[in-house]
Amino acid sequence: MRLGWLLLAWLALPALAHEVRPAYLQITEQQPAVFEVIWKQPVLDDRRLPIDPVLPADCEVAPQGLAEHTGSALIQRFEARCALRSGTVAIDGLSATLTDVLVRVSYLDGEGLSRILRPSEPVLDLSDPAPGVGAYFAFGVEHLLLGIDHILFVIGLVLFIRSPWMLVKTVTAFTVAHSITLALSVLGMVTLPQGPVEAVIALSILYLARELMLPEARRSPLIRGAPWLMAFAFGLLHGFGFAGALTDIGLPRDQLAGSLLMFNLGIEAGQLLVVGCLLAGAFMTRRLLENRTGALRVAFTVAMGCTAAFWTIDRVAALV
Repeated sequence: MRLGWLLLAWLALPALAHEVRPAYLQITEQQPAVFEVIWKQPVLDDRRLPIDPVLPADCEVAPQGLAEHTGSALIQRFEARCALRSGTVAIDGLSATLTDVLVRVSYLDGEGLSRILRPSEPVLDLSDPAPGVGAYFAFGVEHLLLGIDHILFVIGLVLFIRSPWMLVKTVTAFTVAHSITLALSVLGMVTLPQGPVEAVIALSILYLARELMLPEARRSPLIRGAPWLMAFAFGLLHGFGFAGALTDIGLPRDQLAGSLLMFNLGIEAGQLLVVGCLLAGAFMTRRLLENRTGALRVAFTVAMGCTAAFWTIDRVAALV
């Protein structure tokens, strides 16, 4: 029982705070040595994070219009006059936060660079070649691994299924479904407000936990007969959740398809990493704790359900 409470405490920690969205700094050359700078930073509880971009010292920076508040982000526009081919771009205050910043610089000659700045690495060297759309792959992996709600849903799917072939079908169905809605949402073809989406995602995890606690014979026919269909349905919803991060920072229009593909591949890589670690952990646990695997499963399911219930109540209350 003590183990169950420890698992509950560990899982509940991320529920105490809202998901930290990334910030986005887009620097586009409009005329020779004249750049349009767009700075999007997340807003939490109607407060902006204390982070600000810092361009090279030789840049003349002037604000362009008033800041725009979208509810989840604050957007500011500037004009910068300098070469921006050397020196550094830094994010002041980033090292004291938990968020990341995607920086993208585009030049008139078609060249450019993209990089994710993190609290441990808040400075971009403009003279150092950096990957382009590949930065979205790393961002996708990170978004999946830091999204504890998505991870719990994948773990719940794995715990349901004993047949390797059915597990492949179910995880594939989940992947295909959230890839569809991720693309539709980012492209602006279908959009849903993030608040209700996040609340229902939490509810989907609670549903899985409830089914896991029931004896197999009492579980819903859909879970027992076609778990891949259930995974596909919930995957459509989770895709809108994944899209929230990309919607906040935006995608480069000249590299839209490549950036979207790399972000989605990053999510899948993170998902496969989670499934692989879970299966390896289950194998080791079975060998080391042959008589306690059932208790561990129940303790984890209880912790998962309590965490999902907390998220559901918290997110619904935020809507009200």
